[in-house]
Amino acid sequence: MTMQQFLVIHMTDATAEAALPQDEDRRMLESWAQEGADAGTLGLGAPVAGRDRAKSVVVRGGETIVTDGPFPEFKEWFAGYDLLEAESIDEAAGYMAKHPTAVLGRVLILPVVPHPWEAQA
Repeated sequence: MTMQQFLVIHMTDATAEAALPQDEDRRMLESWAQEGADAGTLGLGAPVAGRDRAKSVVVRGGETIVTDGPFPEFKEWFAGYDLLEAESIDEAAGYMAKHPTAVLGRVLILPVVPHPWEAQA
């Protein structure tokens, strides 16, 4: 079976009220990262800054509008991302179940696909 790439989005409690103790979070994350590195599953990834440093960009009527976060439509906060390679989305989900975000937040797994014009070529 061929490997497929997946974008993983980490969603956490927007209020940051729910959190693992730092030592447990770190232990889980280091174990998860080592497993991914050993298996060749884990690619790039990083946490992201909080909502107070976020921006939203839209272009309407030819005008670029940049606004500050937070984003009121979010009940959860986008806390970070990872790129994975796995044989299936089920394999990626099994691996992501070991990540600290899966314990108190939510992990979204999206298959990476080509642009429509690339798929037609």
